[in-house]
Amino acid sequence: MSKVYKKTSGNGALTLYLGKRDYVDHVQNVDSIEGVVKIDPADLGGKKVFVQLACAFRYGREDLDVIGLSFRKDIWLKHLQLYPAADHKPTLTPMHDCLLKKAGEQGHAFTFDIPVNLPCSVTLQPGPDDAGKACGVDFEVKTYIADVEDPEEKLDKKDTARLIVRKIQFAPDATGAPGPKADICKSFMMSDKPVHLEASLDKEIYYHGDPINVNVKVKNETAKTVTKIKVTVDQTTDVVLYSADKYTKTVLCQEFGETIDANSTFDKSLTITPLLADNKEKRGLALDGRLKDEDTNLASNTIMRDGMDKEVLGILVSYKVMVNLMVSSGGLLGGLTASDVQVELPLILMNPKPQDLQRSPGGRVKNACYP
Repeated sequence: MSKVYKKTSGNGALTLYLGKRDYVDHVQNVDSIEGVVKIDPADLGGKKVFVQLACAFRYGREDLDVIGLSFRKDIWLKHLQLYPAADHKPTLTPMHDCLLKKAGEQGHAFTFDIPVNLPCSVTLQPGPDDAGKACGVDFEVKTYIADVEDPEEKLDKKDTARLIVRKIQFAPDATGAPGPKADICKSFMMSDKPVHLEASLDKEIYYHGDPINVNVKVKNETAKTVTKIKVTVDQTTDVVLYSADKYTKTVLCQEFGETIDANSTFDKSLTITPLLADNKEKRGLALDGRLKDEDTNLASNTIMRDGMDKEVLGILVSYKVMVNLMVSSGGLLGGLTASDVQVELPLILMNPKPQDLQRSPGGRVKNACYP
């Protein structure tokens, strides 16, 4: 059997069990969170037990909470009372059955349905000297002991058990749509003929880590020389939840020593591969949600549904490819009088749908408890 995730409270009264930590957004619906809490009533002191799913945006260091500054904003919250038993009686699934066997007779099952309009998990890469939890959007399942479901006072850590989970999206099935294309025709001073630049991508969606072929066509009708071609990939992170902040960070900048002489043409595919491994030191770069001590990748593009509220999404991520021609006039002043010709292309980066997430005939995703 695959791994079962569990976390026990400091006082030993609660143990939270989950069969997986990645929950897939299929656009029309999202995987339900099916879990179990093992409860020892002898250690409750007459209090109740609840379980909570929270989607929150963190934009500051957790250690500053102790001085009364809260840098966490809840986007969505749901509470369920597990003990004493209340209204929540989920339909038991094979996942529940698997976890209940682990928990024993004191196990209490629960199910959370994640709304489709919530954001996916995104982490903003911390700097080398940053401590504490990273900023970004995260999901947390927490079980706790309290008198009421949403207590005003801060819960004692020994009375809680929590696990971070991820809401993730995979690339949709291939649509067959062609990749983007852009072109420009630019004229220069002292020249009556232009430079034509056309750039295109082979397809609409690329997977993280896969090479990207940028097709470049140039028709140079001038007396000038194109001395090199520069290809850049920028990530734009739009933080829409608490401000109108928009950050653009370059995740790839590659120069190609291609020379295009006056009155000549050029037609070639230039290959680039933007990787997180080449950007480990860039503070604030958006990454796909990270679980503790697990590797991740550059954030996937945010896929918007029609009618979605951008502010609820918290962080919007997009990419663009820029192709630059460096055009020199030649002669002694060639470097001083150089200019450029540029086009931009939208780029979609996502993760492929893993083979083990193929839908079973019953419509459930295969995982630890679904063989």
